[in-house]
Amino acid sequence: MSNQNKEKNYLKNYRIHDYEVPLTCVDVVIFTIVDNAVNVLLSNRKHYPCKGAWAIPGGFIDLKKDHDLQQTAYRILFEKTGYQAPYLEQIGSFGNAQRDPRGWSVTITYFALVNVENVTFAADCQWYPINETGEVNKSLAFDHNELISEAFQRLRSKAQYSTIILPVLPEKFTLSELQTCYETILGGKLNKAGFRRRILKAEVITELSGEYKQTSTRTAQLYKRSDSDNVYFYMREIYAK
Repeated sequence: MSNQNKEKNYLKNYRIHDYEVPLTCVDVVIFTIVDNAVNVLLSNRKHYPCKGAWAIPGGFIDLKKDHDLQQTAYRILFEKTGYQAPYLEQIGSFGNAQRDPRGWSVTITYFALVNVENVTFAADCQWYPINETGEVNKSLAFDHNELISEAFQRLRSKAQYSTIILPVLPEKFTLSELQTCYETILGGKLNKAGFRRRILKAEVITELSGEYKQTSTRTAQLYKRSDSDNVYFYMREIYAK
């Protein structure tokens, strides 16, 4: 018998349930900025375990519905919150025998930063603020406090070198509004001149000619996100002294 036939015969007789498998789920961390503070979207659990506790949206992979993990993440987020995210980014996987009382569990976690005005969600969901180190002052279900902190550190890290923060802004925004969002995520003041020079040189935003926003002290030029594929630039060197 050839190796190819041997493999076909092996797969035909292979029984996955002869082996123990962990519970496998996907959890989604959605961030936004409200009143210059980072917030995370939480949902109230309707079922045991941890019924009535607050948690990030999450659930099990559906082998019949989900073609891949990304689809699982979008489906679960919509089913748990009613929100259809424009994008999700995978953080990584986390697993052990303690994170879920039902047994050995693995979760693949996704996150996104979105504009609060673009999010509508179910009545049993809410935004909740996190502190400057990514911690929620609330005891959440499972290990979700740790998952949020991990997601926030990834967000902060990417904000150092990319345009990941742009989706949190409205369609039209000022440079001051953009800088404030970066400072909120990064947890520190940025040099104004250095920030503007870096962001404009990267060509990741486009000036809206003739469009301005009146503030209490001045008239500010409006910008929008650029169509440029260049999404990388570095903030590390422009913190205010």
